[in-house]
Amino acid sequence: MYTCICNAIREKDLREAARSCSGDVDAVYASLGKTPQCGSCLDEAMLILIEERAAIRKTKLIPTR
Repeated sequence: MYTCICNAIREKDLREAARSCSGDVDAVYASLGKTPQCGSCLDEAMLILIEERAAIRKTKLIPTR
């Protein structure tokens, strides 16, 4: 599914970029070589960043056996 129509950014690509880039939405878009255009995707993109970073924090807190 596309999260950003203007830049043709798929949700899976945005999630992957959110895991590898520690910056804000603009930084994540820049890591994909894009910039936000109309802005209608930014709320959804921010939620994705929050979800992915929470998942990263959670996996770091779970001890491995």
